[in-house]
Amino acid sequence: MNNLEVLYEDNHIIAVNKRASDIVQGDKTGDISLADEVKTFLKKKYNKPGDVFLGTVHRLDRPVSGVVMFAKTSKALARLNQMFQDKTVEKVYWAVCEQKPPLENELITHFLKKDQKKNKSRGYEKEVKGSKKCQLRYNLLGRTSNYFFVEIHPKTGRHHQIRVQLSAIGSVIKGDLKYGAKRSNRDGSICLHARKLRFLHPVKKEDMEITAPAPSKDALWQECVRLSEP
Repeated sequence: MNNLEVLYEDNHIIAVNKRASDIVQGDKTGDISLADEVKTFLKKKYNKPGDVFLGTVHRLDRPVSGVVMFAKTSKALARLNQMFQDKTVEKVYWAVCEQKPPLENELITHFLKKDQKKNKSRGYEKEVKGSKKCQLRYNLLGRTSNYFFVEIHPKTGRHHQIRVQLSAIGSVIKGDLKYGAKRSNRDGSICLHARKLRFLHPVKKEDMEITAPAPSKDALWQECVRLSEP
């Protein structure tokens, strides 16, 4: 609870920097969710006697870190849900990959099909029955002797999309055993970080950009920060 990193808050929304171990909403594990942590934070901060309203508008996979935004009012929730549905919220991710992507910059398209039982998706070059089209643009930020830093701009929001698409082009995310990584990360994370959200404020109608600092204790992520700076 004390480790909650609030990136932005006003009367309508709150954005936090999710740790790789956090689960955004409760599931069968019974672990305390990030949404519950944020509710507790708001309840204590404002000394609210009853239940705290908090709406979840988007999610990140459990082993992924980065910015997650919640709605504090029903008006903001409805408008943000529509914005995410209309794809007017721009999302920027960083990834540390085991292999170099084919090009420095590229728009890639796949057709993803989800396997519910395995909680895994597969990417196809051409449309197959039950698949959904997905697109992302990536650009190579730099590299170390062993890893490659990639910035990703997803155009769609499919199940495990970034993980599947990078794996499909032979650039597997470090630590992502499910999609072909050589080994796991010690903390169970994968090296995918939701870096930024850009959007029009649902109530104030102001242009917003919320940036989540990369995990500070990881030397690879800090090298990515250095390489991304002008």
